[in-house]
Amino acid sequence: MGKRVLVTGGAGFLGSHLCDRLVNAGHDVICMDNYFTGHRRNIEHLVGKPSFELVRHDVTEPFLAEVDWIFNLACPASPVHYQYNPIKTVKTSVLGTLNMLGLAKRVKARFFQASTSEVYGDPEVHPQPESYWGKVNPIGIRSCYDEGKRIAETLTMDYHRGNGVDTRIVRIFNTYGPRMALYDGRVVSNFVMQSLTGQPLTVYGDGAQTRSFCYCDDLIEGFLRLMAYEGPDCHEPHNIGNPGEFTMLELARLVQEIVGSKAPIKHEPLPSDDPKQRRPDITRSKKNLGWEPTIPLKEGLARTIEDFAKRIMAGEIGQRA
Repeated sequence: MGKRVLVTGGAGFLGSHLCDRLVNAGHDVICMDNYFTGHRRNIEHLVGKPSFELVRHDVTEPFLAEVDWIFNLACPASPVHYQYNPIKTVKTSVLGTLNMLGLAKRVKARFFQASTSEVYGDPEVHPQPESYWGKVNPIGIRSCYDEGKRIAETLTMDYHRGNGVDTRIVRIFNTYGPRMALYDGRVVSNFVMQSLTGQPLTVYGDGAQTRSFCYCDDLIEGFLRLMAYEGPDCHEPHNIGNPGEFTMLELARLVQEIVGSKAPIKHEPLPSDDPKQRRPDITRSKKNLGWEPTIPLKEGLARTIEDFAKRIMAGEIGQRA
C-alpha cells in the first residue's frame, strides 16, 4: 500500500530523484521547496500527476500535513550555496529539522534526516565509520553546514529517545548525476562544466586530496532501503556512499577523457578547512540494508556529462539561480 510522503527540498538535485522513485513506486508525494537552490524544472515532469503535489514553502516555517513518511532533504549542500547565506543555512538545518520533527511527532510519521559526510570534518580516521565523531572546526567558513548538520542529527536522536519518533539518519557522501546545478561549485560539476566549455580545469592544492563519488540512483536506492529498514539499529546513522576513492587529479583526467577535452589543468590554493581525505565505511549499510553502489564512476560521469551538455545546449548555462 502506498504511503503519503513529504519530501522537503524535493525540487533539488537529490530531492527530485527521490520524488521520481516514490511516485513511480505508487506513493502520494508532497514536494516542498523554497527554490533557494532547487528548481521547478527538476520536477516539471511530475507536475500534473495525481499522486504528486508541489508546495512552495520554506522549511524554517511550520508546515502541517497528514503524512506517513517525511524525508528531510532541505538544505543547500555545496560550499558556493551554503556560504552565500550561512545564517540561512544554519536556520534550515536547525529550525527546519525542528519543524519537521515536530510534524513527525504530531502525526506519528517516520522521519528521515539527510545528513552528510561533512559531520566527520577533516577526518583523522580513514575510511570513516559511523562510530567516528569527527574533527570539525566550529567557527570556520564551512561550519554553518557542518555544524548545522551535526545539530540536525542531535535533534533527530533526541526526538527519537525523548518523544518516541521513528527516525532514520543517512550520512551522504559525495554524490553526482543528472540535475546537479551547473554552477554547483563542487568538483564534479566544476570539472564537467569547465571541460564542456573549454576552460582550464581548476584543481585546488596539489590534487592529491581524495573523495568518493556515488551516482545519484545508487544513493536513492540506499535512502529507500534505510527508510524501510526496521532492524534493531535502524535509528543509528548509516553511511551511504561509494567506497571507491579517487584523487582530484584522477577525476579531472577522467572527465577530460570522456569529454575529449584538451583544456589544461590549473592549480589554485586549497580552500580553508577542505578535507584531505573522504571515504565511507559502508559496512553497516551492507549488513543491514544489503546495499552497496553498483554504477562505476566512468559510467555515471558519462550520464552526467550527457545531461550537462543537453542543458547547456538548451540555454540553461545563463541561469545561475
